[in-house]
Amino acid sequence: MIGPAEVGLLLLTAMFAVVTGINDGGALVANGLKIRTVGLSQAIGLLTLAVVIVPLVLGTRVATTLVSELVVLEGPTGQRALAIAVLAAMGVVLALARAGLPTSLTLAIIGGITGSGLGGGHLVGWAMVGRVLALAALAPLVGGALAFVLAGLSKRLTTPTSMGSVVGAGHRFAFTLQCIAYGANDGQKMLAVAMLGLGITATAGGALTAMLAFVASLFLLGTLVGVRRMAETLGTGVLASRPMNAVTAETAAGTAVLATAFLGAPVSMTQAVAGGLVGSGISDGTRRIRWRWVANIGLAWLVTLPAALLVAAGTAAMVEAAL
Repeated sequence: MIGPAEVGLLLLTAMFAVVTGINDGGALVANGLKIRTVGLSQAIGLLTLAVVIVPLVLGTRVATTLVSELVVLEGPTGQRALAIAVLAAMGVVLALARAGLPTSLTLAIIGGITGSGLGGGHLVGWAMVGRVLALAALAPLVGGALAFVLAGLSKRLTTPTSMGSVVGAGHRFAFTLQCIAYGANDGQKMLAVAMLGLGITATAGGALTAMLAFVASLFLLGTLVGVRRMAETLGTGVLASRPMNAVTAETAAGTAVLATAFLGAPVSMTQAVAGGLVGSGISDGTRRIRWRWVANIGLAWLVTLPAALLVAAGTAAMVEAAL
C-alpha cells in the first residue's frame, strides 16, 4: 500500500523529471535546431523515446551506480535523505538556469545525494564518488577533443557541393547517437530517483517499464518548456554555431557519454555537448569562441556540485537533529 511518504516521493520524482527536461532536454534538442534534417517535434520525440527504450535494451548500470554505489540510503531516513538531495539539486540548477546557463543536473544530483548522505549519517562510498567525478570532469574535455578531430576531418573529406548532404546525413546519425547515449547514461538519473524513492529495482520488469514511461512523459513536458531558452545559450552563446559545428558536437558528445555508460559512470550530456561545441569552434579559429560564455558555464559547473552538497548536507543534518 502506498503511504503519504511514497506519494510525496512520487511527486518529487515528477518534479525532478520536469526539471531534467528543462535543463537537459532543452539543451540537447536546441543544439541542432539550425539544421532542418531533424525537426523539433521529431527530435523531442526521439529523445523522449530513448529515455524509455534504451535502459530496457542496454541496461540500467548508471542508475544502479546512483542508487546503491554512492550512498547507502535505506528506510525512512533514506527516504528523507533522498528528498533533501533532489530538492537541493533542483534548487541549485534552477537558480543557475535563471541566468540562462546550462549547468549539469547530473553533478547537482551527485552532490545532493552525497551531501544528504553525509549530513544524515549514511554510509558514503567516497571511492565511487571520486571515480564518478573524475569521469564527469573528463566529459567536456573528451567531447571537445573528439569534436576538434571530427571537424578537421569534415573539412578534408567534404566539398562545398557535398556539404549539404553530408550535414543532413551526419545530423541524423549524430542526433540518434546522442539520444541513445543519453538514455544509456545521463537520462537514468530520473530512473535512479524513482528507484530510490519507490523501491523499484532494475529487474522489476513491468514496474520498471511503467516508471520509465512515467518519467519520460514528464521529461517531455520539461523539454518543451526549456528548448527555446537553451537555444539562445548553446546556439549563439558559446559560438555562432554552424550546422557542421552542431553535427560534430553531437557526434563527439554521444560517443564520449555512451562509452562511460558501460563503465556505470553518470556523465553529463550537456557538459559533453558544450565541450564539443568549443572543440568544433576552435577548429575554425579561437576567435569564433565567445570565451566569456565558456567561462560563465565553466564557473556554473564548478559551483554546482559543492553548492548542492553543502545545501543537502546542512539541511539533512538539521532535519535529523530535529527528529
